[in-house]
Amino acid sequence: MRNASTPSSRLINFLGSMNLAISLLLVLAIASIIGTVLQQNKPYTDYQIKFGSFWFDLFQTLGLYDVYSAVWFLTILGFLVLSTTTCVGRNTPGILRELRHFRENIQEKSLRAMKHQMTLASTADNATALSIAQRILTAQGFKTRTKQADDHTVIAGMKGGSNHWGYWLTHLGIIVICLGGLMDSRLPLMIAEWQGNLKPETRNIPAADVPPISQLPPSSYSYRGSVDIPEGNRANIIFLPVRDGYLVQHLPFEVEVKDFRVEHYSTGMPKSFESDLVIHDKALDKPLESTISVNHPLIYKGVAIYQANFGDGGSQVNLHLHPFSTRYAAQDMQGNVFRDYNLSSSDKKYKLEINDFRLFNINDIEEDGKAKKKNIGPSVTFKLRDETGQAMEYQNYMNPVTIKGQHYFISGVRTTPNEPFRYLHIPVDPKGGMERFMRFLSDMQNPELVKKSAMATTQLSMQQANMQNTGVETQVIESMVQLTSIFASKGSDGIMEEITKRFPQDRQEAASEAFMKVLNAALRAVYQDSLKQAGVTGELTEADWLFFDDSLLAIDKIAAYGSPWFVQMTSFKQVEASGLQITRSPGKDVVYFGSAMLTLGVFLLFYVAHRRIWVWVKPNGDNRVELVLAGSSNRNLPEFERYFNKLQGIFRQTLVREVTDDSSTGKH
Repeated sequence: MRNASTPSSRLINFLGSMNLAISLLLVLAIASIIGTVLQQNKPYTDYQIKFGSFWFDLFQTLGLYDVYSAVWFLTILGFLVLSTTTCVGRNTPGILRELRHFRENIQEKSLRAMKHQMTLASTADNATALSIAQRILTAQGFKTRTKQADDHTVIAGMKGGSNHWGYWLTHLGIIVICLGGLMDSRLPLMIAEWQGNLKPETRNIPAADVPPISQLPPSSYSYRGSVDIPEGNRANIIFLPVRDGYLVQHLPFEVEVKDFRVEHYSTGMPKSFESDLVIHDKALDKPLESTISVNHPLIYKGVAIYQANFGDGGSQVNLHLHPFSTRYAAQDMQGNVFRDYNLSSSDKKYKLEINDFRLFNINDIEEDGKAKKKNIGPSVTFKLRDETGQAMEYQNYMNPVTIKGQHYFISGVRTTPNEPFRYLHIPVDPKGGMERFMRFLSDMQNPELVKKSAMATTQLSMQQANMQNTGVETQVIESMVQLTSIFASKGSDGIMEEITKRFPQDRQEAASEAFMKVLNAALRAVYQDSLKQAGVTGELTEADWLFFDDSLLAIDKIAAYGSPWFVQMTSFKQVEASGLQITRSPGKDVVYFGSAMLTLGVFLLFYVAHRRIWVWVKPNGDNRVELVLAGSSNRNLPEFERYFNKLQGIFRQTLVREVTDDSSTGKH
């Protein structure tokens, strides 16, 4: 006999303990909740933006960005398999004995000591009583065995043995589910990476340039990745996200997106989308065509192709670059999303990186004092990178946006992806463009035009005041020209910087007030002359002066805008890309099978009870017998008590009835 205190016995008891299994299941449940709440396998930059440096590093260390492939998760899964297997192996011999043994050798005193027992005296003879007891138990669904002794007979009945099958099915179901999960896990990839045979690629390079050590063959056992395929294009690879990089998984066939369709609500929000796919495979006599949509995938060769999302597939955009400075020239250009273009100016070189095109943009727009979601039309997103590598990101909307009754061309700008966009609002002129604004800005940067406007305004003001001082006039005109130039290039911050340089602190407030009066007079003069040159005559309207105020607000922000041009999208040709998730999950069916086993096992455990009934029959002289009826159940004792009481009644009624019937016919 094995000593229960040996290390091996203690280890087996520990591995097979219910406490360990429940603890492991609890940890897995928590991990699954985390994996459900926290989106898995997103680019690391997305997590860094969302959580910040501290929490990003902590979550990364814990492996929460890919919970189901984390070492600790797979380890717990393996331990759960080991624990459940040990538990089944340890308890199976006892369960088998329980199912095989009817316990017909039980003693009378043991029966009388049971909670559920009764004694019944009958005038029936021994053979009749045994026949009646056997018939009743059989009718109740019990399997029976009979043992004859010298002075008594025992009938042992048993039913509900499937309750123990519930134990096996429940535990084996857990094992099968865990094995299915391990089959579809990234454990083989992790092992290959540990061995140095696989290395995720972290560079943003074309798939054709990815080195072999970062590629997987079409024969890979399981995988889950995604790919964006533009309409009319095909692909035979997908990308598997791995931490801060990716692997290229080759498919055993090519997937072509023949057509992509998306329906939108009236607000512009996507309602539904679907793709017409064509599978190209040498094993097929002709290409396989199928339409997929959300939750309706195409399954071919054990590979499931899901409609996951959609995005831009390299749309063509026509752009007009409005210069903010006279040093730069206006230009038109044609570009495509995901392409880079070199821009030249008189003193700097820039690279325009077009990143995205959106046909619909649902933004909060204030109307009647309330924020309402509204589609404000197409937009283009791009980065403008200078020679040093520094870049600003922009999102420019094609159509004017109405805000509080006024119309503006809007451009969002930000320096890093984790900050919100700051917006530049350029007022729309009566012709629906921004020519008036750009002309006004250009005139502000022309010293000769500013001087001419300032001179006319100054002379008129001095005549009205009956002043004749050439020195003062010259000084005012020079101040106007200088302040206008500063404001046009640096905004109000430039004006304050100039005041700080020229005046002590105690005089800066007064100087600021005086400077702003002079500047405002100069800007109004330049604006009026700019309109005259554009053919606007007569008295300026309230709308004209409102446009003036909006223009100054916009010009004040140009210095921080970071771009020498305003990039206006004039037209486009949209090319959409279907976002596909492609998976090969052989363990999925195993998990489904294990889940069915677990469900059936739980049902048998909770709704089927293993019951035993014993009938002890012994002669009591004068052709009488004494019966001892006893029973037990492994669960739901209140219900068994009701059942046993019912069974007592059946025994009493049947024995009395049949004995009476026998007596009436002269049988004893």
